[in-house]
Amino acid sequence: MIKKFELDLGDGKTLSFETGKLAKEASGSVVVRLGDTVVIAATVASQTPREGIDFFPLLVDYEEKFYAAGKIPGGFFKREGKPSENAVLTSRKIDRPIRPLFPEGFRNDVQIAITPLAVDHENMPDILALNGASAALAISDIPFNGPLGAVRVAKVDGKIIINPTAQELEASVMDVVVAGTKDKIMMIEAGAKQVSEAEVLEAIEEAHKAIKKLVKLQEEMAKAVGKKKREIAIYAPAKEIVELVKKSSAKVKEVIIGKDKAAQKEALSVLADEILKNIKAETADQLKQQKKDVKTALEDEQKRLIREMMFKDGKRLDGRKLDELREIKAEVSALPRVHGSGLFSRGQTQVMTIATLGSLGEEQRIDALNVEEVTKSYMHHYNFPAYSVGEVRPNRGPGRREIGHGSLAEKALMPVLPEESKFPYTIRLVSEVMGSNGSTSMASTCGSTLALMDAGVPIEAPVAGISIGLISEGDKYVTLADIQGIEDHFGDMDFKVAGTEKGITAIQVDIKIDGLSLEIVKQALAEARTNRLKILDVMKKAIAAPRQELSEFAPRVITMNINPEKIGLVIGPGGKMIKKIVEETGAKIDIEDDGVVLITAIDAEGGKKAQRMIEQLTYEPKVGEVFLGKVVRIMNFGAFIEIIPGKDGLCHISQISDKRIAKVEDAIDIGDEVVVKLVEVDDVGRLNLSMKAVSEEEKKKFSK
Repeated sequence: MIKKFELDLGDGKTLSFETGKLAKEASGSVVVRLGDTVVIAATVASQTPREGIDFFPLLVDYEEKFYAAGKIPGGFFKREGKPSENAVLTSRKIDRPIRPLFPEGFRNDVQIAITPLAVDHENMPDILALNGASAALAISDIPFNGPLGAVRVAKVDGKIIINPTAQELEASVMDVVVAGTKDKIMMIEAGAKQVSEAEVLEAIEEAHKAIKKLVKLQEEMAKAVGKKKREIAIYAPAKEIVELVKKSSAKVKEVIIGKDKAAQKEALSVLADEILKNIKAETADQLKQQKKDVKTALEDEQKRLIREMMFKDGKRLDGRKLDELREIKAEVSALPRVHGSGLFSRGQTQVMTIATLGSLGEEQRIDALNVEEVTKSYMHHYNFPAYSVGEVRPNRGPGRREIGHGSLAEKALMPVLPEESKFPYTIRLVSEVMGSNGSTSMASTCGSTLALMDAGVPIEAPVAGISIGLISEGDKYVTLADIQGIEDHFGDMDFKVAGTEKGITAIQVDIKIDGLSLEIVKQALAEARTNRLKILDVMKKAIAAPRQELSEFAPRVITMNINPEKIGLVIGPGGKMIKKIVEETGAKIDIEDDGVVLITAIDAEGGKKAQRMIEQLTYEPKVGEVFLGKVVRIMNFGAFIEIIPGKDGLCHISQISDKRIAKVEDAIDIGDEVVVKLVEVDDVGRLNLSMKAVSEEEKKKFSK
């Protein structure tokens, strides 16, 4: 039976959830609609747990289909291929708030597939996707401690807007996505133009009011059409093993306190082997299960001990106070020849970021659901090699995590980049993680600032990032500044904030518990600001401002404006003229429809030569000007003389000499260089030249 549930959002907008029409074989499926944007979310779970794993196998797939926007995919096959970067980021945005709401120890495979079916380019599908995923789980038989709601918040002209249109978002000083249950915040993801902590908190508070309405609608939906939740097997390690680990609690504490990441890992492996010696295994499968149980029990004990230390002693594993940063180091010009580089270290976390400048013609073109082609002249790529965590694994290219971390650091720097008209370059940043022990994405943000300033990119202000952690137990909690890997793994929150001295540019919040109170959010924002300023102070000692000059190895860009009607002259038939300029000068030429020409060249002289050639091609000669031209064609009535490349005029036989000549060849031949004066431009733009109108004084200017 088809059922529809609606929520009036105000301003004539209605959000609807419909179920019972599509994807009936799924455990739960919902079609979400706002305006003419329609998204389907469907979820299915396996009937039995997956054996031999120590994590929850949740798979969230947000799949973009070009038919939704009335487009045919580009490329040879004309079919959607691997997920786009936007699809990956949206999948992560859905996964992060939903994952903590499944029962602990749940090991059944769960897949949530979300597909935009129609997109109206006004109401963005990602928010509908997140709400649809929650609603599909809420009405399914899959155990789920939801539902949750999600909204986007913008601020235009000082006014908070919930679920803005694409046009409103374009004019906003912030783009904040908030997901939460009726009581708590589950996820925050934001990009902002250096806004204050108070403004962000106001946006989150307003978002939560709207979220409560969405949660209520889903609860009504689940009550009306929801299936009974299935009984499931919850994994827990064997009691015998848990007891053995508890007896070794003192050893566990000794292993994790004061040691670096590699030493902890090695010592825990030795301890696990010691515990396993006290247990008998009859079969290989039994031994495999025992190893898994020991690993899980040791993790549970570490988690308990860490919490105990934080609450009782106010101390952390590495001896720091709760609000203390690790040692921070910043360095620029770490590499020769590259256009800019920055090395940022925070404890054992170490990231090197390299900046490369290119022509605007090298910007990234993205085939997306948008009406117009999407281009990016600034991009940040994040690489996480296995050696950064002391492991061995093949490099399969960037995964979802790498794409997500790269996007976060990219978003953090975007508000401070110069306008394209003032700095006409494509900028690519690549962050190579050299060592990882917590918050490499924020280290990449700091490294990106250093690299940009080293490259001479005139950024508005330096940006730094910090991650705030959380340890909670019931109503008790403590926040942690600058979390390391083990605190991230066993803690409850990774609250990443990037910004300048003036304000916030990016936020990403991940949690492992059933939500955050607004009080915790407020405290995390305040603590992030305090520590961000400390990090910026260290970075400024390495480089206080962007370099005044670009690297000698970076290309130079010359910007010039030509009459748009003359673009064809520069390009030439079949691109012949522009190819000639490029071949002769070694420069890259990019021409905009409005007549802006960008000449990019490593060799300054090559750039100037290309500029001269384009100026000559587009120059509009004026009557009375004198030129040194070349005879290119002879007719019985006169000679055609090229006065600048690609532009010639007629010198009538009567204008060639003061004396009467019978034929043109009596005075000049093809290839001769002659001094001529432009005496007329007729109604159709033809140039009439004269040799005899040139004075002796004017001729002297061209004599060798």
